[in-house]
This record gives sequence, structure tokens and C-alpha cells, in this order.
Amino acid sequence: MSVRVSLVAAARSSSLLAERFDDDRPLDQAGWHEVQLAAQALVPLGAAELRYCSPTARSRATGEALGYAPMAQPALRDCDMGRWRGLTLSDVAAREPAAVDAWLADPRSAPHGGEPLLAFITRIGGWLDTRPACEGSIVAVAELAVVRAALVYALGAPPSTYWNVDVRPLSTITLAGLPGRWSLRLEAGPR
Repeated sequence: MSVRVSLVAAARSSSLLAERFDDDRPLDQAGWHEVQLAAQALVPLGAAELRYCSPTARSRATGEALGYAPMAQPALRDCDMGRWRGLTLSDVAAREPAAVDAWLADPRSAPHGGEPLLAFITRIGGWLDTRPACEGSIVAVAELAVVRAALVYALGAPPSTYWNVDVRPLSTITLAGLPGRWSLRLEAGPR
């Protein structure tokens, strides 16, 4: 029996240019407004038998606002960015340009002292692979980085693909399959 997992990217807590590594700020006003606009399309996913979320404030708030009543999953936490936590990419690039270059070039590197990209993708894949088989579906609200990592893992793409996946707040992807054998499932839009 295959598993169907719909991942919903959490609403934003700041503008995308002001995004900070491993940020746990709650939804901002714009994020709440976006949830209200997207609710009609996203609320039906709450009928899933199992409902999860990343343990961040904005993932929990997004799931609650959509009526999912999700259970926080520590394995769905964002990538541990070590000493870069709370900084923007431009902040870090100005302070440690060589470290940023190394981090972007090598998925095994962790110049920030946190979790390497490859370990992050593997952790998220491990969560996917341990979802229980159920006749219905699973929904999880997660940070944008978590959704990107899940997609890279599910497709068996090289870790460098992570940098080419653009996930926007409140976007969704559905993955279907079995442990280690996932496929991207595109649903038909409204007619």
C-alpha cells in the first residue's frame, strides 16, 4: 500500500528578502492575510488521516489557521544553521564569503557548525520513509526548506538540485509511494 503525503509550505513571517536562517518568528500580518486567501484551496487537505507540522511557530500557526490541528514533528525542523541562525544570507555572505561559497558548493560541508545540506535532506527523507501506510492521506505544514529537501529526496535528485527548487509560502506538493520509492504527484487544478 502506498502513502500519499501532501506538504504545505508555511506562510511567511517576513518578506522573502528578509528571511533569516533557522528563523522561528510567528506569522506576520501579510502571512495571516495570505493564509486567509489560500484557505479555500488548502482547507480540504485537512481531511487527511494524519496531520503534522514542523515545530516552528509559523508552521504551527499556518496549520492551525487552516484547521488542520497538526501534531508537531521534531524531524520536520528546519536545517540547523549553527552560528548562522538568525542571520540573512546577505549578512553571512558579507561576514564569511568563503564559508558561504563552500556551503553552496559542497552538500557535505557545514562551515556554520550546524547540519550539512546532505544530512538535512537525508533527515527529511527518513521522515518520509517512516510514514505509516494508510488508506487515506497525510498532510504536513513545513518550512520552505523542508519542502525543498523532501522534493529533492523523493525524486532522488542530486543534493545540488536543492538550490534550484523554488518553494513559495503556502505552495503544496504531493508525494506518493513507499519508503525509498517516491514520485511527485501533480493534481489537476480547478476547472
